[in-house]
Amino acid sequence: MPVTVIVGAQWGDEGKGKVIDMLAERADAVVRFSGGDNAGHTVMNPGGTFKLHLVPSGVFYPDCTCVIGNGVVVNPEIFVSERQMLNSRNVSTDNVFISDRAHLVMPYHLQLDALEEAARGNKSLGTTLRGIGPAFADKVARMGIRAGDLLDADVLRTRLEYVLEYKNKILTKLYGEAPIDIEKLYDLSCSYAEQLRANIRETSSLLNDMVDDGKAVILEGAQGALLDTDFGTYPYATSSSPLSAGGCLGAGIGPTRIDQVLGVFKAYCSRVGAGPFPTELVDAVGDRIRDLGHEYGTTTGRPRRIGWFDGVAARFSARINGMTDMAVTRLDILDSFDEVKVCTAYRLNGDTLTDFPAEPGLLNKCSPVYETLPGWKQTTTGITRLDKLPKEARSFINRLEELSGCPAAYVCIGPVRDQTIELRALL
Repeated sequence: MPVTVIVGAQWGDEGKGKVIDMLAERADAVVRFSGGDNAGHTVMNPGGTFKLHLVPSGVFYPDCTCVIGNGVVVNPEIFVSERQMLNSRNVSTDNVFISDRAHLVMPYHLQLDALEEAARGNKSLGTTLRGIGPAFADKVARMGIRAGDLLDADVLRTRLEYVLEYKNKILTKLYGEAPIDIEKLYDLSCSYAEQLRANIRETSSLLNDMVDDGKAVILEGAQGALLDTDFGTYPYATSSSPLSAGGCLGAGIGPTRIDQVLGVFKAYCSRVGAGPFPTELVDAVGDRIRDLGHEYGTTTGRPRRIGWFDGVAARFSARINGMTDMAVTRLDILDSFDEVKVCTAYRLNGDTLTDFPAEPGLLNKCSPVYETLPGWKQTTTGITRLDKLPKEARSFINRLEELSGCPAAYVCIGPVRDQTIELRALL
């Protein structure tokens, strides 16, 4: 059975939760490998609508092992509240494990996130203020607290004392804030230990043993490829890699064990927060798509910025992820349009660009070159066979395949599991 990486192919919010929930029925394990609770997956299934921020989307299948990998930063309070929400709705979380190598989002990370964003003023990055960036910064600076540290009270105390010596200098001398009390933080961290102890374990060996045994494993990405720290619209990016390669690092599975990469694209584009967005529609059309698609952030509730499908960005995303297949979601949102557009190139200073620029300043100056396609003006909800789609909708899907250079395996028409056309079974 294959190891499949599922990644967001745009700026996030592409509908990965629905796709993963659908495929998790056939999987033995689902592994969240990056980000933190700044990400959000909305899953609609027979149990209702669930908004997940940390727990992998495979949690709804009791026989599926769910792992929050070492590449995720975990806010213990968010995890506990999410676990309680699922349990209260008769969803077992006995199958959910947190890597002992996963770093924790501590209270001072949230405090510093807010202070740093405020200090940036009108140059703020539009972070979710969930402490994710500061937590990843501490990880790289070797000042992080890991989930495994919670299991040894002496180690935990030593680590907290070391970190607070530095953090309190920043809080008091740079921001004029009160210092953090070590005793209060230590007591809080010990309470985290009691609440998370049963979930924390070494997970890399667990997953590799499953792969050795021929089990089907899904690596679940967060955010989208165009928010990657290296290849996204830096500095308007996330703090960990949402790319398929990040799946190897964030789960502890070697790259030679990856069999296929599924990129999830919306039939249009959306973005939350600041940063370049070449096909953004700041007009009635954008408002209409936003309203039809209920495009508001799962985590922040912020209205998402809306734009037409960007073929330049799609080609770039498919290439850097090594995508073998694509899933197109939310096709039904475009059902009522007389015409739909796709961006095939950019115009910059009289030149035509077909490659995605690295510099946000250049990207901000790019004008999209659009190709207009006829709309299908029919309701597609409930269609589960490609040949039953209107021919204009099929032509639209074919054009997205051509622009991305990636064949479509799934076309999602609606938010629930069975509202999907399966063109090729990946699991």
